[in-house]
Amino acid sequence: MEPRWTNLLRDWQGDLVRFTRYDAPKLITILLLAFIFIRILRLVTRKLIEFSRSSSAGGAIRTQQISTVVGVIRSIGVFTIVFVAALELLPIFGIHIEPLLASAGIAGLAIGFGAQTLVKDVINGFFILVENQFEVGDFVKVSGVQGTVEEITMRRTILRDNDGTVHTVPNGNIQIVSNTTRDWSQVSLHVAVDYSEESEPVLQTLREVAREFYADPAFHDSIVAEPAVPGIERMSGREVDYLVLVRVHPREQQAVARELRLRIKNALEQKGIQSGMGAQVFIGQLPPAK
Repeated sequence: MEPRWTNLLRDWQGDLVRFTRYDAPKLITILLLAFIFIRILRLVTRKLIEFSRSSSAGGAIRTQQISTVVGVIRSIGVFTIVFVAALELLPIFGIHIEPLLASAGIAGLAIGFGAQTLVKDVINGFFILVENQFEVGDFVKVSGVQGTVEEITMRRTILRDNDGTVHTVPNGNIQIVSNTTRDWSQVSLHVAVDYSEESEPVLQTLREVAREFYADPAFHDSIVAEPAVPGIERMSGREVDYLVLVRVHPREQQAVARELRLRIKNALEQKGIQSGMGAQVFIGQLPPAK
């Protein structure tokens, strides 16, 4: 019995010496490097969030978006560091990682097939936030629906249309974004006038209304430049369409369009100019001429 215990003790001492000489330094080095990398990652992401808060160009909503993106990057980074460190540590304790990697690959493939839609949503949401394609409060058209953006997450975008209906759009379904509230928007007002009316009095009336509207202090700050009246846009049947263009600041096009329609209607009535079937307003791109 004594030689057996002696052999066991000798083997244990040999393992301890080998662990102390070779494995312990490697273990400490891996843990120390993982700790340092995680600290650096958290420091960098914290500085990014602080910079976004102090930047004059970023508001509270944009800061929240950046914080969301940075949080995702930090979580992915920490997970990657811990995962790589674990792969390096397991062989030290005699655990072979090849079978684990094979099993993880099969499980990951199965999960990937089941969660590919979710992954697509998250990846697309990540780029929407990073590229700042739209913000909360913007009026956009995505995936066939349009409305004001109320919420943006990594997985979905929530819009509310003019009727109050809430639309939830998965970010993976967003292919084309039409944003009418970036930098400036344009009100394109078509004024239909009876064909029998002379053009010059109509153009003069529209230009007078445009100048007075631009000079009005109540709307001057909403308009980027003085409204333009290019002239006749089209003629059809018993109508002549005159075009009025107004470049406005974001989110101001609806209020400007309503007020301008009212003033044009009143001015035409005062001058005795007979209108056509009615006026139409197009926000953004003009429709094709018929």
